[in-house]
Amino acid sequence: MCGMARPRKPLLSRERIVSTALALIDAEGLQALSTRRLAAELGVSGPSLYNHFTTKDEILDAVADTVIAEVDVSTFASGTDWRAGLLDWARSYRAALAAHPQIVPFLAQGPGRRPAGLKMADAAFGGMVEAGWPPAQATRVCAMVRYFVAGSALGSFARGFVDDPSAYDPTDYPHLGQAHLLAEHQRQVDEGAFETGLRALVDGLALQHPELAPPDGR
Repeated sequence: MCGMARPRKPLLSRERIVSTALALIDAEGLQALSTRRLAAELGVSGPSLYNHFTTKDEILDAVADTVIAEVDVSTFASGTDWRAGLLDWARSYRAALAAHPQIVPFLAQGPGRRPAGLKMADAAFGGMVEAGWPPAQATRVCAMVRYFVAGSALGSFARGFVDDPSAYDPTDYPHLGQAHLLAEHQRQVDEGAFETGLRALVDGLALQHPELAPPDGR
């Protein structure tokens, strides 16, 4: 009789390495990622990772690009108002980063040579220039959006306040009587703050540059 076949281990691939690395970063932060730890999570020997990635930094680049690849920049290519392009891009950008806040400090360093990051930058900058923005100003606007999105996704304003009412003695903090409720309404507070700020940024740019309004005045 033939012995029972041993269960096969899942084949190691770039995709599996990246998804496991992202899950590890999501759960424990950037500092938890090492080739040794990642190999252990994958159930393989450390050297086998080098068949797919030469260094840990290459793995991080691939993880970061996987996150950025989820950002939708298609509105810029649709020929609509530049304001719609910025709004849709920023919202999609924040959603991608907010889903993986632990990778944000790495992403904040810029796209480097990462293809998805460069494609996103090219689409946003190109969309603004094609809408009539001078290249130097388009660069500053795209940088401003990136700063705003990364800061918003990095942490929660609402969860920065403890839910203990006794922490807010009215003698010391007469205006924080409801601060203990903020964490309970995290999504409403944080997403509302982002949307308020984003609208203010875009509306402010439109007021400064009325000559860049679309032909129909929308």
